[in-house]
Amino acid sequence: MIVIDAKQVMELRNLTGAGVVDAKNALEEAGGDMDKAIEILKKKGAAKAAKKSGERTTSEGIVAAYIHHTKKLGSLIELQCETDFVARNEEFQTLAQDIAMQVAAIDPLYISVVDIPVNELDKQREIFMAEMAEENKPEEIKNKIIEGKLNKWYSEVCLMNQAFFKDEDKTIAELLEEKIAKIGEKIVVKRMTRYHIS
Repeated sequence: MIVIDAKQVMELRNLTGAGVVDAKNALEEAGGDMDKAIEILKKKGAAKAAKKSGERTTSEGIVAAYIHHTKKLGSLIELQCETDFVARNEEFQTLAQDIAMQVAAIDPLYISVVDIPVNELDKQREIFMAEMAEENKPEEIKNKIIEGKLNKWYSEVCLMNQAFFKDEDKTIAELLEEKIAKIGEKIVVKRMTRYHIS
């Protein structure tokens, strides 16, 4: 049996937002393969979401907009929470505005890793595997390098994995976790759109 360490669990949690136990179980089920673990969490997440639809729903929230001073770049995001009280909270509204600015500035394609279509993920993995094909390194090292390249790619295309533009030491997922802990309610980026006139 493969041993799963805390670093792997934290990495999977950062990529997907899954709980500690769910992340550990998915990694064990996937034999330590991060990509398989993400797929397992995607499948389980859909089932769990359907089961938990009655508890801790995010039916309140706001739409935040950011328009660049040139009027040629803008974004809209839908940030949801559990109560209208929190939606009217200044800290929640500032968070929404900051995330809208992040979307406009960094242009993520997906909200989180679980939103990436499987065929797109497979295509990207194949590109990285082709890059490593000529390398004279052991397979285990090649796989770790490919995993690192995938993580870097996630940080470019997934909002939750991107460094927060106001504090690059934390990701958007970590920023949300901080706000959830402080406010005491579930907060979710539901949708995002970016507009650019070139």
